[in-house]
Amino acid sequence: MARVFSGIQPTGSKHLGNYIGAIRHYVSDQDLGEAFYCIVDLHAISVPYDVDALHENTLDTAATLLGAGLEPERCTLFVQSHVAAHAYGAWLLGASGLATFGELRRMTQFKEKSEGQESVSVDVFTYPVLQAADILLYRTDRVPVGDDQRQHLELARNIAQRFNARFGETLTVPEAAIPSAGGRVMDLQDPTRKMSTTRGTPQGTVLVNDPPEVVARKIRSAVTDSGREVHRGDGKEGIANLIEIHSIATGQTPDQVEAQYDGAGYGQFKGDVAESVVEMLRPVRERYQQLRTDDAELRSILEQGAAHARSVADDTLSLMRQRMGFR
Repeated sequence: MARVFSGIQPTGSKHLGNYIGAIRHYVSDQDLGEAFYCIVDLHAISVPYDVDALHENTLDTAATLLGAGLEPERCTLFVQSHVAAHAYGAWLLGASGLATFGELRRMTQFKEKSEGQESVSVDVFTYPVLQAADILLYRTDRVPVGDDQRQHLELARNIAQRFNARFGETLTVPEAAIPSAGGRVMDLQDPTRKMSTTRGTPQGTVLVNDPPEVVARKIRSAVTDSGREVHRGDGKEGIANLIEIHSIATGQTPDQVEAQYDGAGYGQFKGDVAESVVEMLRPVRERYQQLRTDDAELRSILEQGAAHARSVADDTLSLMRQRMGFR
């Protein structure tokens, strides 16, 4: 059976881009084989953070994933810091020279996050090595990731290949599963930037748990352009973003959306996009609200997941240690 792994940070509430680009694929992929989904809280502390908020955000993320359709009987959902092998494995992969300073320095996300900063956390630099350990410890075949993680996944592949060449066949070389549509949902108020709860605009970021009226208002106020034609093209980043969102929410292709709204104008189109997104998110939001009232149940699910994750990751870590000479 194929093994699936992906991780998501517990940094604030999850937004529409997270849902379209990642979470909905987690749900569909949990029956492809043995699926592991990790709330990567160790990655979330590379910037200043509130201790209590980290815990609450971790439970929020778990409730959102379960509300979207992940089922503990069909997949393994756990928290990264609950499996010590992740940090241990990252040190082995980084300290042994399998990843180089030059490679990490060229990572796009590091360059973006460090630009103009006098100093940043070392984890902003070493993040991809820990991410590689996250993936490789589960001998992962398939990694559902957004397009922005393509470079990091390629590094994980390189690290696995170098480890195998140097220490013997041990690690599976993973393949990226990047969605053909919805990989980069853009900010509704600044469609040149990816939707984000940390670096986006509040009105341009649709949260999965926003009330329906808030979702509708944000979409209806989305920045477009001075025209009225519902089609993609140069200078039409805003309307192109809405076309892609609507196509995913309704199951249509972008071409079908353009044909449907030929001559309709932006007002009608935005209203229909708002309605389709509200309906797409409604069951997720309602289930989240039910789950979020029971912290004990969420913790129990995460601990059961961590117990299974530890059994798999520890086996891989033990073999890595043996092959590397730690006996």
